Amino acid sequence: MAGFDSLEPYWLWLALGLLLAAAEMLAPGFFLIWLAGAALITGAVAWFLPIGLPLEVLLFAVLAIVTVYMGKRYLRDNPIEEADPAMNHRGMRMAGQVATVTEEIANGQGRVRHGDSEWIARGRDAPVGTKVRITGADGAELLVEPLV
Repeated sequence: MAGFDSLEPYWLWLALGLLLAAAEMLAPGFFLIWLAGAALITGAVAWFLPIGLPLEVLLFAVLAIVTVYMGKRYLRDNPIEEADPAMNHRGMRMAGQVATVTEEIANGQGRVRHGDSEWIARGRDAPVGTKVRITGADGAELLVEPLV
């Protein structure tokens, strides 16, 4: 039975490339995929050209730098757009809706009720009971303006 000693190095590069690609799918971050590409290219070159392990490692290192740089540049020029930018921002999802002042907004700070929740609010001064429109959010604080 043959051990790892009889394994050609290109199989290790190809396996490393597939392992890195699988790791990228499990923990996406758009980094490991570029290293996976470098390992797969190194494996393909080693398959067709017997260049020896030291040159394969050097080729992988150069390809890793080049693919990460190209990937970073590609993502900078083509940013990933979210389908719904406000998906994980509950306060932003309420923009445009109406709330009621429950604690007077004085000196720009107060509280409003929206639905079954009470929120810290920031906006122009308004007495209790005033209807306000939510214009956005700053963290857990709603930005509001009086209805006209």
